[in-house]
Amino acid sequence: MFRSAAFFLFASLVLLWAGLAQLNHALSPLHLHLFGGGLYVVFAALRLPSASGLILSCLAGLWCDAASPIPFGTHLVLFALAHTLIRKSRSHLDTRHTPSLVLVALLSNAALWIALTSFLITRAPIIARSAPRLLLDLLLSEALIALIAPWFFALQNRLLLIARHATGSTRPSDTFHNRR
Repeated sequence: MFRSAAFFLFASLVLLWAGLAQLNHALSPLHLHLFGGGLYVVFAALRLPSASGLILSCLAGLWCDAASPIPFGTHLVLFALAHTLIRKSRSHLDTRHTPSLVLVALLSNAALWIALTSFLITRAPIIARSAPRLLLDLLLSEALIALIAPWFFALQNRLLLIARHATGSTRPSDTFHNRR
């Protein structure tokens, strides 16, 4: 089950990465950058078994690291940490409903953005001079997450159902039901 589900879910994360890359390319003349890191980890942390979700989050981090001008492994560490923290708080969250997932995605996206921005500011303090633009980037990123997260979670949900059907599994535990 994990292989087919992981393939489909990783494909959805690559689709997200490609869409964000195209959007950021289109927004580059305006000096804007949108960050969608929260979407890479939330579904895997809340709806997949612990080990497979962590592997998927780490693969997404490596994929994002490959195309980023920051030290390799930064996204990997941040996504793994976010996955672990979300996973630990999972028992306190209602993960059956999309608005809850969107809220967790918004919070994790903001936390990841703040961590990544803090890391970049310590490496190049001149970045701090553009704080208003950075805050605008965060606000626009959060608006984008709020808009596309329901669609993206529905896509990942459907891909899990396809993976379950492809393997012929009939066990309910093979899906993403709310495990506490």
